[in-house]
Amino acid sequence: MAVDLRMARLLVLVEGETEETFVNEVLADYLYSKGFFSVKAKLMGNARNRNRRGGIRGWPQVCEEIIRHLKEDTGVYVSTMVDYYALPEEGKSGNGWPGRSQASSLKYLSKARHIEIQLINNIANKLKNSSSVRRFIPYIMMHEFEGLLFSDCQKFAIGICREDLFANFQQIRNGYSTPEEINDSPETHPSKRITDLMPEYQKPIHGNFAAIEIGLTTFMKECPGFYHWIERIESII
Repeated sequence: MAVDLRMARLLVLVEGETEETFVNEVLADYLYSKGFFSVKAKLMGNARNRNRRGGIRGWPQVCEEIIRHLKEDTGVYVSTMVDYYALPEEGKSGNGWPGRSQASSLKYLSKARHIEIQLINNIANKLKNSSSVRRFIPYIMMHEFEGLLFSDCQKFAIGICREDLFANFQQIRNGYSTPEEINDSPETHPSKRITDLMPEYQKPIHGNFAAIEIGLTTFMKECPGFYHWIERIESII
């Protein structure tokens, strides 16, 4: 259901400073141009007070936070922006995210969407199928934020002032049909590939300089999962 433009507010729960900056400085500007009234990122939990900043939290804590926001502010839409790469699988720890274990065996295009559906179902069950669940729009990035930057390797290189790395970035990109497919092994996930080429790479700074240079529309064109997320957000208004 579309909402009054004056009420179009989005809160995105993120796992680290890179995503926080991206939402507040890149995504927000785009959505404001579409008519949103407020777009804000929030680090999950009390991330700034933890000994190790950043990193994904267990689903029980995140679920509790999502439900709290949905209940306390009945006009806000809540989303997530988290990496598939390091998402905890269901197991003995009890911190796993619904659907993550099953997603490992699915084809690329189904992995993130499977988890997103399971998250919605989990929230709906805890809210006893309240209509509030329609204000929850989860997003699981494949495989991590840095994957998006391979959407335009030339602008990626320009954005981080390392135009000499364009050919290296493009060679990586050419191995996949979409940047979101760049895989998630400890030695080949996107940020590892970047730091191998540029040891001084700093995610919050360089990553968002590159994102601004590349632009959101290019991300949407090259990355089906990201496009699906933005499409769902835009449907709010």
